Amino acid sequence: MAHSAALSSEQYNYDIVKKFAIVSIIWGILGMTAGVYIASELAWPFLNFDVAQITFGRLRPLHTSGVIFGFGGNALFATSYYVVQRTCQTRLAGGTFWPNFTLWGWNLSVLIAGLLYLQGFTQAREYAEPVWFVDLAITVVWVFTS
Repeated sequence: MAHSAALSSEQYNYDIVKKFAIVSIIWGILGMTAGVYIASELAWPFLNFDVAQITFGRLRPLHTSGVIFGFGGNALFATSYYVVQRTCQTRLAGGTFWPNFTLWGWNLSVLIAGLLYLQGFTQAREYAEPVWFVDLAITVVWVFTS
């Protein structure tokens, strides 16, 4: 019985699930730290140090996107990849290429959007702020891996 259990655990691709979970924790720490900092800026405005990139208006989109897309999106991918493999009783399609493409593509898109927020580039729409080419990159990752 122990032999079949070991064989079935090797059947699934848990490596990508672990990667998404780790990256989700990292984005959660970064996004929530940004939230604490911008909340502190509201209480003590001198904390922006007259630097445009760390003002409330530029850090808030970074905070919301980091928590929603970075933390939440990666957690969603991790749970989806785990559940799909277990319920279908098979490995993910595409070997390791497509799952890793999703990991790197998704996180690179969120990172680029965050860096652009700090420079002041947004669409000025709450929770849908990445500029068009980052939106396009996120859509490409989502479509090719769905």
